[in-house]
Parts: sequence; C-alpha cells; structure tokens
Amino acid sequence: MKAVALTRYLPIDDPQSLLDVELPAPNASGHDLLVRVEAVSVNPVDTKVRSPKPQVEAQPRVLGYDAAGVVEAVGEAVTRFKVGDRVYYAGDITRPGTNSELHLVDERIVGAAPKSLSAAEAAALPLTVITAWELLFQRMPYDSEHGGRGKSLLIIAGAGGVGSIAIQIAKRAGFRVVATASRAETVEWCRRMGADEVVDHRQPLAPQLQTLGIEQVDAALNLADTDRYWDVLGELLAPQGHVGLIVEPSGALKIGDPYKAKCIGIHWEMMFARPRFRTADMIEQGRLLDRVAELIDAGELKGTHTETLGKIDAQSLREAHRRLESGTTIGKVVLAGW
Repeated sequence: MKAVALTRYLPIDDPQSLLDVELPAPNASGHDLLVRVEAVSVNPVDTKVRSPKPQVEAQPRVLGYDAAGVVEAVGEAVTRFKVGDRVYYAGDITRPGTNSELHLVDERIVGAAPKSLSAAEAAALPLTVITAWELLFQRMPYDSEHGGRGKSLLIIAGAGGVGSIAIQIAKRAGFRVVATASRAETVEWCRRMGADEVVDHRQPLAPQLQTLGIEQVDAALNLADTDRYWDVLGELLAPQGHVGLIVEPSGALKIGDPYKAKCIGIHWEMMFARPRFRTADMIEQGRLLDRVAELIDAGELKGTHTETLGKIDAQSLREAHRRLESGTTIGKVVLAGW
C-alpha cells in the first residue's frame, strides 16, 4: 500500500523529511477497524513529532493524526461498525499514523462521519473536535448543552484548528465568547465561527476586555503559548474560574498566587491520553465524534476545512507541514485522495 513516512527527523525543507513509500497492508483483529483512508489533515502534533532530532528509525514511521475513510475490514471483537461504513477519527499516537492507504484504528475512538460533509471536510475535524470538547466539557466542569449560560470565556488563538471548534461549541453552550486574533482575515474567521468579540493578542488583553465591559473572565482556553499568557490569565480569571491548557510549557509554571488565592482550576488536555493509556472510558471519544457528527448534520456546528492542498503524498504533506510551521494558517488544511 502507498504511505508517506520518515526514517530521519529533518527540517521540512529537506526533501528527505517525508518520503513516499510502499508498505505491507495491515490486517484487522480484535477491536480494530481497517480503514481505507480517503482524506487526512495536518495538526501541530505532526510537525512536533517530525521536528529535527538525532535518532534514526530502522523502519519507515508513518505520521498522521486525522483521517476520514471507509471501513474495509473489521476485527472479531468489533461491534460498532461494519464494512462499508464511513468513519472519521484522530487515531493513536502510539501506533502507525493515518498517512497510508490502509490504516488500523480501535473502533472505540472512531465516529460515524458526518453525512453532510465530504471526506476532506470530515478529515479536518477529529483531533481538534476531541481536544476542544474534552477540554471544555470533560476536563473543565461545564455541561455541553447549557454550561456556559451567564459566563464569559476567553479563547487564545481563536482562528486555529482547536480554536475554530472551541468558539462554536462554547457559543452553543451559552458562553459569551471572546476570541483572540491579530490579522483582518483571522478576526473575520473568528466572527464567522461565532465569537461575540475578538481582541488582539499582540496588545495587552486587560484594557481591551475592559473596553468590552469585562473586568474578569469566568474561564479561558490558552491554545497557543502557555508561558506567555500564564501571568496575565492569572490576573484576568475570576475567583473560582478555570483555565484550560494544551501546549507544554518551556519550564515550570508558578501555580501559587494568584491561581491559589483565587482557587482557579487548572486543566490539561491531551486528546491521545485515552488511547495511549487504554483507559476504561476510551469509547467516550467515539461517542463524542458521533455527537459532533449529529450537530454538524443538523447545522448546529460548521466544518473548519479551509483548503485541500492536493493528494496524499510526500510533496503535499511537506507543503502542509511548512504552512503549519509558518503559524499563519486559518482553520484546517487537508489532503484528499491518492
């Protein structure tokens, strides 16, 4: 089968950083689905895993943590899907990735793809949907239907993949959503996703929020730079507020005052935790994706796909990685077909 893989960890401008390869087709057993991959998207985790480091892989390593496709075969323990079903999912960072024609994935972290979306549009969603939903509604103590009523939420990096979904699900839950963006096109994107207000993260946040009549926020999602915004969020968050984090800090975080004094809840999200540690509630990811598909098909949530770069091959994936590393992408970049 065709796949895109690496054997060395190189800068993305090196043509050897990602390679077109041929690999043996895997076989489904147990809870695994064998999925014929139709589309994939690229996330920051792809670029972080691929980033330069000294080790060399003895066998080609396939990356990719978002896919949409069709079930080709099922393991003997599978109960949720059958051959021919359209699915979407983010996979498991401890297993081979989705940048291959055929891919094995545990059925418990897979959802039925939205009927109203193409494979490319569906592939843009899983990792970011799981990250935003788990962080806001499972790590933080807010109900997905009405938990934001009467509350304010600040989202740092609203135009990114996770931010684009977080704005929508937070708004749907009743939050007053303030997103950050700095360019005209990213400001417009955040507003399209449903943000009530947009402030510039390149400027001090507190005065901008005060202009909007907001002295403190009930919750914040820092989706960009944990270190940079740590102190300012400690001041902006209301007593007994909550902060959600997804980016590893560069060093130790000071979690004393004002966080301690205000009793602020600190919540980490790593969407690979359930599959990586085989938690007893792994199936919650599949259920989550099923629920989001229903909301997409009902018109309550929008897709975040912005561009399909081309077919799934090394050249197109290198270009997708380059764009993501530039820090200027909006929404999600996708590749479709082989």
